[in-house]
Amino acid sequence: MIILNETIIIDEAIQADWLKWMDSIYIPGVMATGYFSGHRVLTVVNSPNEGVTYCLQFETDSIDKYYQYQQGIGIKIKEAHFKQFENRFVQFETIMQQVN
Repeated sequence: MIILNETIIIDEAIQADWLKWMDSIYIPGVMATGYFSGHRVLTVVNSPNEGVTYCLQFETDSIDKYYQYQQGIGIKIKEAHFKQFENRFVQFETIMQQVN
């Protein structure tokens, strides 16, 4: 299994609005692409960063599906996120593979 992990550090003042947008727009949009079979939303309890740190994880069964998402519709979905919460968050991605 391949996991797309999006770590996002969000301004605490907009956390509730951001979570609502994630639940109603962003996550359904990512899942509707058909490239991912599951997802989860996690918060980092002991984050050393200012703001609140979340990890969005999306599961897929192949690295090819991730690349297809990343090079296609994923660009538009991420642009919508950046536009909606411009200058209010920092984000980075990691791709992980389940070992066992």
